[in-house]
Amino acid sequence: MKKALFAASALALMAGSALAADLPSYKAPPPPTPPPLITWTGLYGGLNFGVGFYANNSSNAWGAGFNNHGGSRAGVVGGGQIGYNYQVTPMFLVGVETDFQGTSIGSGAGGNTYNWLFGLPPVTTATLNWFGTVRGRAGLTLLNSKVLIYGTGGFAYGEVQRNGWWNQNSAVQTGWTVGGGGEWMVIPNWSLKLEYLYTQISGNGNNNGGWFFNPGWGLNSTNNRTRFHTIRAGVNYHFNFGAPAPVLAKY
Repeated sequence: MKKALFAASALALMAGSALAADLPSYKAPPPPTPPPLITWTGLYGGLNFGVGFYANNSSNAWGAGFNNHGGSRAGVVGGGQIGYNYQVTPMFLVGVETDFQGTSIGSGAGGNTYNWLFGLPPVTTATLNWFGTVRGRAGLTLLNSKVLIYGTGGFAYGEVQRNGWWNQNSAVQTGWTVGGGGEWMVIPNWSLKLEYLYTQISGNGNNNGGWFFNPGWGLNSTNNRTRFHTIRAGVNYHFNFGAPAPVLAKY
C-alpha cells in the first residue's frame, strides 16, 4: 500500500514539473545598453585655420620709437595644436595646450612717418612670419558634456620681420597671450573648435644701420611691441589616453 502511494506521488510531481516547463516565460527583457560615456579627459591633437591682424596700438613698423605705424594688413593663420585635458568634475575641466602657426599678417606703410626729415622713402611692411603659444585652459562642459566653453592664456613667441628702405631685419620675440573659445564633440573622439586669441610679443633685434643712422631712435630696430588678434577654427582628435572607463550598471 505504501509503495503504491509513493509511486502515485512521484507521478504527480513529474506531471507538475512537465506542465510548468510547458508554460510561457514572463521574464522581463534586459535593459537597453547605456550610451557611451563622453569624456574630455586625455590627449588630443589637430589642425586649425583662420585670420589675423595687428592691433591698432602695435608698433608694427621699423623704428619703434621714431616711426610707429598703425596700418595693418590682415592675413591668414594656419597650423596645428596638441594638448591634454583633465575633467575634474562632470562640468569642470582644466588642461594645457601648445600650438604653432604660420601667418601672412603684415602692416602697411601708413602712420606717423617722419622720414621726410632725412629725405628717406616710407617703410614698406612688417610681417609676422610665424608664432606659437603654450597655454593653460579652464572651462565648463554643457549639453551632456558635448560642448566645452573655455578661457585660455599663457606664453607666446614669434618671428617678426621689419622691412626698411635699405634692409630687412627679423627677430624672435616673446610675450603673452589670452583668449577663449568653444569646442563641440561632434562624434566620439572628434571635436570642432572656434577660438580667439589676443597676443603681445616684444624683444630686441639687430640694428644694421649703426649709430650714424640710428642715434638712439630705434631706426629699423625690432625692439618694439607686436600686438595682434587671431580668430581660428579647427578640428581635434581625442585619443582619451588615461580617461576613466565608463561605469556600466550590473544586472
